[in-house]
Amino acid sequence: MKKFIYRYEAMSTPCEITLYAHTKHQADNTANAVLSETKRLEHKYNYYNKNSLISQINSRKIQTLDIETKSIFQRTKKYYKLTNGLFDITIATVKDLYRYEKNIEQFTQKIAILKPFIGTEHFKIQRNKIRFDNPYTKIDVGGFVKEYAVDRSITIIQNYKINSAIVNYGGDIYALGKKPDNSKFSIGVKEPLQTDKIALYVQLENEALTTSASYERNYTIESQRYSHIISNRKLQKDVNSVSVISKNCVESGVYSTSLMIDKNLFCKNKVIIL
Repeated sequence: MKKFIYRYEAMSTPCEITLYAHTKHQADNTANAVLSETKRLEHKYNYYNKNSLISQINSRKIQTLDIETKSIFQRTKKYYKLTNGLFDITIATVKDLYRYEKNIEQFTQKIAILKPFIGTEHFKIQRNKIRFDNPYTKIDVGGFVKEYAVDRSITIIQNYKINSAIVNYGGDIYALGKKPDNSKFSIGVKEPLQTDKIALYVQLENEALTTSASYERNYTIESQRYSHIISNRKLQKDVNSVSVISKNCVESGVYSTSLMIDKNLFCKNKVIIL
């Protein structure tokens, strides 16, 4: 069994997959299939690409949903309820203001106007169609789809008969099986206030680990700084990062993000708060 590492850029993040395969041919074919699927998802659900499916839905040009998109929207609505509204793909309704509005007074006024249109209750899925109750609510599944892409990658890797691998999309990680020496994969969790240091290591086998952190990215509007984790509620001031271990990357990502906003949210999975 040999180790093969592949690196590429997708979904605005560095991606790396490590495969333990019998031959380079097997590993190359697997990696190419994973990359192809990841790029497909990136193109389909890119919020900033006006030609993407998600942009067409937000502009109300498309209402009919394919099976995959319908399933993704249904899952996000489920997690909206499970997290008491903390995980909310309709926060995109105000997302552009954080990126493009530079006047704090206008920013505050526009947020107040759009706030009533945030919440997944503002769209319904009826059979294979999506219906909004207003023209303002927008959807962004970018973060969700990145973690969904990790889970899809693992399925593809297994279909290519590889049983030992690591998929890491910008810190969204899934460890498939064990290493060839029968040991679990050891994954480091960064010290949030000193990101060049590792706070602790966790051992994973057929598990996902995601970390959400307040130090990662920020928006600045005049003198005000806002976390890239946008919410109707304030982030926990005493929480610098949250890592969640679960059976799939989507669930880990949903809860690590939500727990950054409310650390008291119930989560059945293993949680590491730093």
